[in-house]
Amino acid sequence: MSRIEFKYQLFFLLIGTLLSTTQIFAQSKKPNIIVVLTDDQGWADVGFNGATDIPTPNLDRFANQGVIFEQGYVSHPYCSPSRAGLLTGRYQARFGHDCNLPYKDDNDASIGTPLSEVMISEALKVQGYVTAAIGKWHVGDAPKLHPTEQGFDHWFGFAGGGMNYWGNSKGPIRTIVRNGVPVPQSELSYLTDDFTNEALSFISDNEEKPFFIYLAYNAPHAPDHVTQDYLKETAHIEYGGRSVYGAMMNAVDAGVGRIDALLLEKGIKENTILVFLSDNGGRVEHADNRPFRGHKGMLFEGGIRVPFFLTWPEKVKGGKRYPEMVSSLDLFPTFLSAAGGKINEAKQLDGVDLLPYLSGGQTEKPHQNLFWRAVGGFEYAVRHEDFKLYKSAYKEKTLLFNLKDDAQERFDLSKKFPEKLAELEALYQAWDADNIPPGWVDPHPENVMKESQRLQAIRNKALPWSKSQ
Repeated sequence: MSRIEFKYQLFFLLIGTLLSTTQIFAQSKKPNIIVVLTDDQGWADVGFNGATDIPTPNLDRFANQGVIFEQGYVSHPYCSPSRAGLLTGRYQARFGHDCNLPYKDDNDASIGTPLSEVMISEALKVQGYVTAAIGKWHVGDAPKLHPTEQGFDHWFGFAGGGMNYWGNSKGPIRTIVRNGVPVPQSELSYLTDDFTNEALSFISDNEEKPFFIYLAYNAPHAPDHVTQDYLKETAHIEYGGRSVYGAMMNAVDAGVGRIDALLLEKGIKENTILVFLSDNGGRVEHADNRPFRGHKGMLFEGGIRVPFFLTWPEKVKGGKRYPEMVSSLDLFPTFLSAAGGKINEAKQLDGVDLLPYLSGGQTEKPHQNLFWRAVGGFEYAVRHEDFKLYKSAYKEKTLLFNLKDDAQERFDLSKKFPEKLAELEALYQAWDADNIPPGWVDPHPENVMKESQRLQAIRNKALPWSKSQ
């Protein structure tokens, strides 16, 4: 071999090594991503939104290190459809996932988010991420629709919607599994802690790679189960139901604190995106959705506006409250952008990349319009700038509110501004034209009627007392 040939070979070897090193360096710079999702949590059940009775010091610290979304919405007022929207970045009505799953413990793969939908996990795997789903799944009971079939390398949790906190419920969708294998009862303690422990193990095992963790706690969803240690933190709350509920939230907060400590220990917190939000508004009992009207299941603000923050110390300046509308649908494009993916090459997304807005590079609003549809239009809502239309089955009328002046939705303006009502109705109809009918139905309509009748009965019962005063 001549000296010239040797130099050329050495040159190309060095270039190859440099490119390989550059690729490894670029790979290591991709941010880790953690989504912490709570279940049926109220807006005011965290300190960063004004809670004074439930201690959430770890969540508050994280929130204040990042950006708190003052108008953070989810795409549906109850569990399964909201999760389907979050995971796909698309309005779940696009693929007929308007309703909760029927809890049949069967293998019907036609019920749930279809495999044809691309989930965040699948998009991030293309970008070199290792992925984990931990906790409550609730977007497909059939094994063919479980996390390991939808882009998650690792799954620890349960498939169904409800679960007791000791992990000893019966049936396939209420069994804790690890990658399809039932976890022995002897390995479980208190599910909130078990889910935290699994997340900590996954981080430790994958700290050298970019990872994505979808940590979906079932707290503080009913049943109201908690350990004595967490109950000590809310013993000052004299209302027993609220005290237990608060302790369940405190368990989540403690888990987030342990995750924070591990990220700091591993030296990876600066380049980790952590997002916290609830899947919908707080449940009717024990949660606090103040100052907003309504609760889980309703399209009033209390059912769809949730505690929501994002932190990424390396790239997003913290200590801010962002005042414009954002949606859980925005997480998919935001994560994909942060990971170096091309959003315009992803399947049609309804969310937007929030990073330019949070950096100040984009000064316009992320959304002019947001939409909600339950059970194929049994109820629906439109948010257009400051105005909101709500076709409410609870109230048996279509309501119009100006949220800038009336965030509590006390004053119906439908008769005062019929042209605005018509404008928002037209926006909804145009949006819904691209959707499909629900693939299955749930008892939401019957539950709405029952709650309306129960409320009226309570009011009627109070009338004699009121008149005597």
